[in-house]
Amino acid sequence: MRLPFIPEKPAYPFMAWRKGGFAFSAVLMVASVLCYFVFGLNYGIDFRGGIVLDIGTQEKADVAAFRDHFSSLDLGEVRIQLIEDIAESEEESGKNVLIRVERQPGGDAAQQEAIVRIKGTLASYYGETLDYRRTEAVGPTVGAELKTAGMQAVVFALLAMLVYIWFRFEWQFSIGAVAALAHDVMATIGLFAVTQLEFNLATVAAILLIVGYSMNDTVVVYDRVRENLRKYKKMELIDLLSRSINDTLSRTLMTSITTLLALLALWVFGGPVIRDFCFAMIWGVLIGTYSSIFIAAPLLIQFGLESLGRRARVVSAPHQPQEVPPADG
Repeated sequence: MRLPFIPEKPAYPFMAWRKGGFAFSAVLMVASVLCYFVFGLNYGIDFRGGIVLDIGTQEKADVAAFRDHFSSLDLGEVRIQLIEDIAESEEESGKNVLIRVERQPGGDAAQQEAIVRIKGTLASYYGETLDYRRTEAVGPTVGAELKTAGMQAVVFALLAMLVYIWFRFEWQFSIGAVAALAHDVMATIGLFAVTQLEFNLATVAAILLIVGYSMNDTVVVYDRVRENLRKYKKMELIDLLSRSINDTLSRTLMTSITTLLALLALWVFGGPVIRDFCFAMIWGVLIGTYSSIFIAAPLLIQFGLESLGRRARVVSAPHQPQEVPPADG
């Protein structure tokens, strides 16, 4: 199946546009780094620390009502979400609420005072019907550890992708793929620095998903490049790369469009809890599709795939047996 706006046999000169793609990406990377150092990231409670309350209710919890109760407390950022357990029955479902409040200025005493105010406010609405299963103040040290763990997860994912592509293809492919992934990660971090959207553990999860999605797009293109190296032994590398991208263009765009439609629906109707996560994923799908075409594939030229192409032609050439001269006598 192909998209109606894509010709049956597209022949777009993608490699002729590679310098423009490199220039755009260079500007995007510089801007992302500058925005990160100038504006910084708006770290959420997960990384800054704060107050965590795990509450059980007797009736199904109304998250909107909980938010209204907290609006008058002036505690800063408050995140409220239902905790669903697939093992729970229908009757018990929807009765667990997780509340996270940003860390209050003033040390441990200020955190305990805020907890007392929260419990007092909720008691005025719900009486003694709430079950406080967990109440704790998370310090900035724990937030710093989570931040480090998030960074390590992203770096480990990139290194794992590097090794995987190296073994499956060649080193030129692995360096090109990881460079494209790093491009996507930096662009996403730069976007969050500019917009000052909350950067939390859900955002880290989104970045890891972006890495996986972008790698999938890149592997599709690379697999066709490897196939065409064997198939078109005399074709110039620039033409071969453009042909490979054109061969996979309809599939790449079809995957991106269907994924975007699902993410847009979640972003519009999913509520505030997952809105930032969906925003990061929407951006990631767009930038991942772009990088697989205009970064990952053109980098193969920069990293000397021409020599690999010649080697592939030599290896795949049929063996010509040498003529044995007749024996004397």
